[in-house]
Amino acid sequence: MLARALIFAALALPVAAQAGARECSDSPGRVLQLCISVDAGRAVYEVSRQGRPVIAPSTMGLAFAGEPAVRWATLTDPRRSAVDTTWEQPWGEQRVIADKHNELQVTLGGDTPYNRRVIVTARVFDDGVGLRYSYPEIPAGKAVEVVGDNTQFRTRGANQAWWYSAWGQERDEYLYTETDARRITTAETPLTLKRDDGLHVSIHEAALIDFPSMLLSGDGAGTLTAKLMPWPDGVLAHKTGPFDTPWRTIIIGDTPGALADSRIELNLNEPNKLGDISWFKPEKYVGVWWEMHLNRSTWGSGEHHGAATANVKSYIDFAAENGFGSVLVEGWNEGWDGDWIAHGDKFSFTKAYPDFDIAEITAYGRERGVKLIGHHETAGGVPNYAAQLEDAMALYERYGVDVVKTGYVRHSGDIVDEQGGLQWFAGQYMVRHNLHVAEVAARHRIAINAHEPVKDTGLRRTWPNMISREGARGQEFNAWGDPTNPPEHMTILPFTRLLAGPMDFTPGIFDIPRGGIALTRRVQTTLATQLAEYVVVYSPVQMAADLPENYLAHPDAFQFIKDVPTDWETTKTLQSEIGDYVVVARQERGGQDWYLGAITDENARTLSQPLSFLAPGKRYEAQIYADGADADYRTNPMSYVISRKVVTSADTLPIVMGPGGGLAVRFRALP
Repeated sequence: MLARALIFAALALPVAAQAGARECSDSPGRVLQLCISVDAGRAVYEVSRQGRPVIAPSTMGLAFAGEPAVRWATLTDPRRSAVDTTWEQPWGEQRVIADKHNELQVTLGGDTPYNRRVIVTARVFDDGVGLRYSYPEIPAGKAVEVVGDNTQFRTRGANQAWWYSAWGQERDEYLYTETDARRITTAETPLTLKRDDGLHVSIHEAALIDFPSMLLSGDGAGTLTAKLMPWPDGVLAHKTGPFDTPWRTIIIGDTPGALADSRIELNLNEPNKLGDISWFKPEKYVGVWWEMHLNRSTWGSGEHHGAATANVKSYIDFAAENGFGSVLVEGWNEGWDGDWIAHGDKFSFTKAYPDFDIAEITAYGRERGVKLIGHHETAGGVPNYAAQLEDAMALYERYGVDVVKTGYVRHSGDIVDEQGGLQWFAGQYMVRHNLHVAEVAARHRIAINAHEPVKDTGLRRTWPNMISREGARGQEFNAWGDPTNPPEHMTILPFTRLLAGPMDFTPGIFDIPRGGIALTRRVQTTLATQLAEYVVVYSPVQMAADLPENYLAHPDAFQFIKDVPTDWETTKTLQSEIGDYVVVARQERGGQDWYLGAITDENARTLSQPLSFLAPGKRYEAQIYADGADADYRTNPMSYVISRKVVTSADTLPIVMGPGGGLAVRFRALP
């Protein structure tokens, strides 16, 4: 710990309370209050902010197979404690995390065997709450089946929501829509809401371990109820007693930036279980990837195979010459030929195609200070991957590979398990599998960058080799999507998907016009926006995703990608309006330089940004990468201007962005 922890034990002895009892806990700054009560057979919680309701009385608890609906009769043993401490991330968007909350723990008494005694723990922060259930009455080793999650989120007031429909076959790779929250059918989390009075709320979960992912089902009147991804037999979760659930989380703030800068998801996870992970270093990388999405090379073997040794060596040379630490190579292993998505059981994770010599490639990279990023695409063939996992990670460890990108390109609901059942991409089966992969990888000193993943819930605190994930509509859709991602996509992600954790979005495309291809078939931003994405979208591994020749054609703009770090001392979301614009500043970890990224939607926009986040009394050279006067994502996306000027914390920076535009700035500390 970097600072003293002040943990205050409960001051009162346990007491019993009958039906009608109510127990409350305020946040440390008395901003939020959470109350739990039992009355008329119902157990509910409610949340208010500065005396105004945010979540109306909402039901809690799980339902089990073989039991009737529980009627709650008592609320007993209220226990309170307080935590005020800090802890340090080994890598992250913020080095030192403050954890300051009050905890309330109560015991609910119900009239069914498994719900006879349920412990509810609530942690109340100034910017949100976490709620979880513990089931101590289920005997050790006793198998039970969870068939319902009764957790409600009864929002107050009129709310706008940014969401997409759950159960989609492409997992979480969909564009967000903005609607009245009452139109939500079933949505994925994090789900972000904006109330008519300007209050912002995000509903998600933390510490998702051995439990199915939570969705939110709307009733058409503003009430959202937890809905869990099931097993093929319809059971939601197979558990043995006793057990705890993940945390259900609600982040609350006046602005979108307050949501983005909250660290509740991390604080509700357990501390680092891996110990020293100094073997992993945040970095930027290049790779044999974008050329495949452009159909210039193939994943499968043959004349145009991208993962050929000579081609990989050329990327290693480019990485070494430009300061990149690693090269990702996809399509190196047997199994890619033909319809690989339909034959995930055919992949080998230890046998390379003949034209890919891993020994020669990694030796060549070592001489130049460049590592190989491994790739394990499973096509949803989970049993096949699990059977080879130990050998596959051992192979990579032997050749000095310490980051592996995993993939599960398979329709959700169509992942075949060991018994032939069809699994959802984030049901309990896949939650278990994803964590197992991370644990095996950790034993081999390997970090995991998961694509087509189970959503992030802050587990990177406990398993810090879970470094990044995809889990949204990423850059590859800008190669072949129809339509591709619209400009507003990058102004929504920071306040939806990115609230869950780092995203491997793979920014940095410079060849935006692509020979005059239709707008809806290419990147829909300006070049300055592509630079700003390195600051706005957080990941400890950031790809320079375009082809090397496109960077060499614009060396002045490429300099920002070469300069921008991937590990940060602190992060501040400075200005934002969901779906319209975002401005983020981050300070380099262990350094004095700051970086700023700003992105707008399809509308041109001018903002004024005070530089008060800079160190007082210090001078900085602002290296500004801006849209040109005629920049427009539709007609002139390559127009950009680079300028420099000396600034201090007393100055204000004008941010002028064209349609679909952005701004990227390095504030280089001067002596």
